[in-house]
Amino acid sequence: MIRVVLAVLALGLSGWMALAEDFKLAVTTSFHNSGLSDVLLPAIAEDTGLNVQLLVVGTGQALKLGEAGDVDAILVHSRAAEEAFLEAGHGTHRRGIMYNDFVIIGPASDPADVSKAETAAAALMAISTAQVPFVSRGDDSGTHKKELSLWAAAGLDPAALGGWYRPVGAGMGASLNTAAGMNAYILSDRASWLNFGNTADLTLVYAGDPVLFNQYAYLPVHPDKNAAIKHEAALRLEAWLVSDRAKALINEYKVGGETLFVFNAK
Repeated sequence: MIRVVLAVLALGLSGWMALAEDFKLAVTTSFHNSGLSDVLLPAIAEDTGLNVQLLVVGTGQALKLGEAGDVDAILVHSRAAEEAFLEAGHGTHRRGIMYNDFVIIGPASDPADVSKAETAAAALMAISTAQVPFVSRGDDSGTHKKELSLWAAAGLDPAALGGWYRPVGAGMGASLNTAAGMNAYILSDRASWLNFGNTADLTLVYAGDPVLFNQYAYLPVHPDKNAAIKHEAALRLEAWLVSDRAKALINEYKVGGETLFVFNAK
């Protein structure tokens, strides 16, 4: 009898797996590092039948994957780059899903007095004046793009900053590890920082400037890019991402009692 039950269960499971539809979604390393994907993906599979396969890269690389038609949709966080992607005809539309903010992480001793800065640009100016180590992702990610915009607002060119400025060409987690090893400043999204274990002597030294707002958006890849693009599935996933269940899972996801993302889909 037990064997019969197990056989029925196995057949049911194999049948469900056969019905599940694979779906390729390019996402940022910051989203993946937050741990939220571990919460959302099982619920997506349960509700939509989509087996979402994540390609975890920086925003720049995610957009390139979309341009090539190698993924069905992307979830990124750099609005100017997203709009350029749409204007070039690579995606069908953009839908905001959730947000958090960027923060500046640095040594607890705060040798550049970043915590006293009135704006994010002033915070970077203080780091430049003190010439203390600063780790940049340097990978064309959404975080890197934001960092470059802050240097520009401070009237500074990262290429001319000197040896204390260290671009590493890596994802958020690896870049934070480098900053921890060097006791350096770094720009991070709040979710990755809160979920980061190897903090060493680092702490959050600056936050709150409205310019550090960090919106995550979902963009279906245009079906004309590739005959294999699953546009109907992309729309099905979008409908789930803006649903009440997604809202609850996103807003209730916390690390150390702190909320990592806020749902704001409309």
